[in-house]
Amino acid sequence: MHPAFSVIFLTTLIGVGQGLFLALYTGQVYSLIHVLPTQAEGGFYAGGSALALLFLIAGLAASFFHLGHPERAWRSAAKWRTSWLSREVIVLPSFMGTVFLYAAVHYTGWNPQIAILGESLPLDLSLVLGAVGTVLCLALFVCTAMIYACLKFLQEWHSPLTVVNYLLLGSASGFTLAAAFSVYSAPDMVRFYGTWAMIITFAGLLTRAASLVRNARLKPKSTLQTAIGVRHVQVAQKAQGFMGGSFNTREFFHGKPVRLLRSVKWLFLLGAFVMPLLLLGGALSSLAGAFFSAAFLTQYAGLLAERWFFFAQANHPQNLYYQAIS
Repeated sequence: MHPAFSVIFLTTLIGVGQGLFLALYTGQVYSLIHVLPTQAEGGFYAGGSALALLFLIAGLAASFFHLGHPERAWRSAAKWRTSWLSREVIVLPSFMGTVFLYAAVHYTGWNPQIAILGESLPLDLSLVLGAVGTVLCLALFVCTAMIYACLKFLQEWHSPLTVVNYLLLGSASGFTLAAAFSVYSAPDMVRFYGTWAMIITFAGLLTRAASLVRNARLKPKSTLQTAIGVRHVQVAQKAQGFMGGSFNTREFFHGKPVRLLRSVKWLFLLGAFVMPLLLLGGALSSLAGAFFSAAFLTQYAGLLAERWFFFAQANHPQNLYYQAIS
């Protein structure tokens, strides 16, 4: 498939925003049960939520460059009963609105208590908004991933690993950013976020490697014979359809040599997983903010390469006819 950079930035940017929000709310819940220090209102959680919202807005803005008629974007939500894309279009702004309210509650300090859990755990408005945001965040991960995982004819995508990888890779980048952000705004949270960033990054490495191994073993269900409806044993293509150039050849094939795909594969494994793990390990030893920032920037660059490879690796069956030339 042709990797559209608008979609690459959309999926990676909102992934960072989603992961960062999950990190913030996890920290708040852990503070509630006294595992982590409590943070003052109007500071860490408000600033972190605003940062997460900026990533979500940037991802949404990037998506418009993929539309032929941006003014008709609202119509994409009409098929929510059957389309994962429509569900994503509904869940994304709902999640963004919840993140905004979560940030506003912490910033203004207007955080009324709603109930008492058990005997001593107060349930306030920010916790309720955080819980709603977490559900929407996880739903958004599923909707975004299922846009690709539901396509049975693209074997590289049609796997539960697609959903798992979107969740883990987005969460890893978000927790890494949370560690870098907490260095300057909540130093007593740094080790918590840094440790979990390493754990999630390593888990993402395992599941992404598993998907690479799975895809390497795939056997195409279609052949040149089934592509053109001819059952002869020997079929050789002498010319490309549509005089060698059309929408099909541009949108359903990346046009890059195999050696480039191999290079990008090793590049994203190094950039998205190995280097961030090394940098996070060094950062946890020294608690240097520069290491955490470098870990996030390196990981995000690696995720851009990973997402490009994700799209480029998917082999559309139509390429049997439009790309192969004897």
